[in-house]
Amino acid sequence: MYIAVFKNNGKDYLRLMESYRTKSANGKVSIRKRIIRNIGPLSKFDDGQPDYLERLRESFRLGNPIIQELEEYTGKKPPIEKYTIRLQEGDPECVGHPRLYSHVFLDKLLDELGLKYFFSSYKGFSKIEYDVLNFARLLIYGRILNPDSKIATLEQNDDYYTPLLKNFNPYNVYDTLDFIYANKEKIIRRMNTSLVKKWHRNPEIIFYDVTNFFFEIEEPDEDLFDEDGNEVAKGFRKMGVSKENRKQPIVQMGLFMDDQGLPISIESFPGNTLDCNTFKPAISKSIDGLDYARFIMIADRGMCNYQNVYHLLDQNNGYILAKSLRKSAANEQEWAYSDDGFIEVSKDFKYKSRIMKRTVKDENGKKRTITENVIVYWSRNFYERDLHENASFLETLEKILKNPKGFRVTDIQARRMRQFFKGDFLNSETGEVVEASKLRALLDKEKLEQFKAHFGFYQIITSEINIPPLEAIEKYHGLSRIEDQFRVMKSDLETRPVYVRTREHIEAHLLICLIALTMIRMIQYKICRSGLVPKTDDITLWSMGMPAYRIQRALNKWKVELLADDLYRFTDLDDPDLKLILDSFDIKIPVTLFRKTDLKSQIKNINMGI
Repeated sequence: MYIAVFKNNGKDYLRLMESYRTKSANGKVSIRKRIIRNIGPLSKFDDGQPDYLERLRESFRLGNPIIQELEEYTGKKPPIEKYTIRLQEGDPECVGHPRLYSHVFLDKLLDELGLKYFFSSYKGFSKIEYDVLNFARLLIYGRILNPDSKIATLEQNDDYYTPLLKNFNPYNVYDTLDFIYANKEKIIRRMNTSLVKKWHRNPEIIFYDVTNFFFEIEEPDEDLFDEDGNEVAKGFRKMGVSKENRKQPIVQMGLFMDDQGLPISIESFPGNTLDCNTFKPAISKSIDGLDYARFIMIADRGMCNYQNVYHLLDQNNGYILAKSLRKSAANEQEWAYSDDGFIEVSKDFKYKSRIMKRTVKDENGKKRTITENVIVYWSRNFYERDLHENASFLETLEKILKNPKGFRVTDIQARRMRQFFKGDFLNSETGEVVEASKLRALLDKEKLEQFKAHFGFYQIITSEINIPPLEAIEKYHGLSRIEDQFRVMKSDLETRPVYVRTREHIEAHLLICLIALTMIRMIQYKICRSGLVPKTDDITLWSMGMPAYRIQRALNKWKVELLADDLYRFTDLDDPDLKLILDSFDIKIPVTLFRKTDLKSQIKNINMGI
């Protein structure tokens, strides 16, 4: 190796070079050169004394280079640097102000998704005057690290060791939401394209489920009509069936997730939209245009109607869907609950299946026949769950049986108990109601026992008739991972309650949460792939690697602190969770003090891919 000088824009620069031999196809040997390291401009290192270049080359040959950057190429370890920091009482430097450094790492994830360039490029060729990239960075990183309202998130700007925004108008945050909404499909497509190229996304299985988010407002949004009474726009925040039993307006959100546990897309719907009615418009808008190879869609029973099924089949895709046993035809229930045909895997699990042909109508009313595998299974875990969920209701029935005269029921309880009343409870001709003291005789114990006998049973249907039933059941149970994504959004990312009010800003807010969720899942996935955490049989824990709240806490500990003499030190690099994240991405930060110019370079060689 030797030191060479080259010119760039009329200035002399130093390089460390190496010569090597190469042989051509005809056996001719030639000498070539390659660059080992670009050292920098000669003027940066020249001490002004005569023959600097000769002295530099000689010091390098002797293994004691006068440029510190060359020491690692001499085979000798550089001397340990010692620091002397002088402070006196009253100096401002006596008070520490650690600031977040983790945004430099989050920048790498955002770039991996292709979004850093996406946001910055739009400012370059559009008329946008505000800093859309750094507003977006602040909103996304704030959602990961310290979720808060939009304005409160802007106030976090100075929490980073290099503030993301400078001289900004805070109300441009709402312009940023408008930009994100207007480019929602492009953003989702860019994320998907990047994950296909860099994380090899090509899902064989896609999961879909629906949740909703509540709004702390008194009244739902009204539908808008023109002067002729024609509907112009539907209200977005509507009363519906809240997943959290809230008596407030909600918005429905459908989430697609791939078989690596990484989100694909979201779609939003008015709060009064039925779950099954979200599926087709969501998949048409989000998935059909992504050019995936054939996949199997897995969804809960709320999505099980045959218009949705036909849409999947017509796109040459498959499905594994849960289907309600209680709402199935009587002959199907008779087969499902019969002891005949069950294969007992253990005392806690049994299953059976059969191939069925169904003739149903598609969305155009045309009758079509499909062939599917119907799988019914019983699990003790499901039985215990059903027993727990119905414990209060069953206790109420027992109390009525023991003391019907002195027990009162609410309207809700009465409606639910109606299925267990005998037909002679009410005379439909005279309207006469039997006295409460005779209520004991009106409860049908046979129906009650039949109701409890159905505990623990579950049914799924699949187009994949060649997949073994146990494999189909296992694939379906992967749907539980999407429920974990909802929990992360609602707890760690604090997606709700939602404080923005227009549909555009609501959808932009949910997309920001999706980006933040994807970045957390990327961290979890890398931790899992690192081999640094013990594998467990629990698919949910193994797929996470580290829960989101611990990632959030660890990234908030990753800070730098300015000391005297313009020196910085990292904080909490020995924190176990932060260390696991760094090790999973092969980030090695030496135990030393840094100049500001050296800080960002600490993670430039991050191992981001899979």
